[in-house]
Amino acid sequence: MTKKSASTGLKRYAMPAWWPIPVKEHVWAPRPSPGPHSLERSMPLLIVLRDVLKLAETAREAKYILRSGAVKVDGVVRKDYRFPVGLMDVIEIEKENLVFRLLPRPGKFLDLVPIPEHEKYFKLCRIENKTTVKGGHIQLNLHDGSNVLIRVSDPRNPDEEARKYKTFDVIKISLPDRKILEHYPFEIGNLALVISGKKIGRIGKIVEVKGGPMREHKIVTLEHNGERFDVGYLTVFVIGRNEPAITLG
Repeated sequence: MTKKSASTGLKRYAMPAWWPIPVKEHVWAPRPSPGPHSLERSMPLLIVLRDVLKLAETAREAKYILRSGAVKVDGVVRKDYRFPVGLMDVIEIEKENLVFRLLPRPGKFLDLVPIPEHEKYFKLCRIENKTTVKGGHIQLNLHDGSNVLIRVSDPRNPDEEARKYKTFDVIKISLPDRKILEHYPFEIGNLALVISGKKIGRIGKIVEVKGGPMREHKIVTLEHNGERFDVGYLTVFVIGRNEPAITLG
């Protein structure tokens, strides 16, 4: 295998097991480009078009669709067949009048969930960490590799608007201009989605958080229809308050 093919392709055994490619059907698959999501947590657009949506029979046909500018991710036209799409990304195929959001399902890491037209204009992003940048402004670093800047008037005394955003809270942002529309704190009473682990895809209201000071060791208890279940803190993604802010399928 040449260096070029090694950098752009993956053999079947090296692909994430959740990619919908039959073992004997395709020996090779495109390696996702460096981008907003990691290899293990993303899927290249070529596979979305060919293997998930069946809009193309071959890689050549999928590449043609992308080169035509027919596919948008989070409101931006993407032509790279290796562009990685992941959790909460919005995929729109305009000519087919199709809009999807990538969400976890029980027993499946990520799946394309059809969403109504108005939902293509926003997505939910989890705050992975916060940093202070030049000028004392607060940068929120999000799960999809992007960031949002919260400007403060006095760096020595950040206002309430800047302080209210905490790690693992979720923000609803507009697409494609990425302005903050809503803020959903990680707190008791809010709704959450499990994004990894054995209980992936399940939803519930946060009723208890227990464990040590390290997030890796905390356990979150969720409740749905009177049933309570425990999941790891890092697997919880807040999706709203009394009702989900997104269509879950």
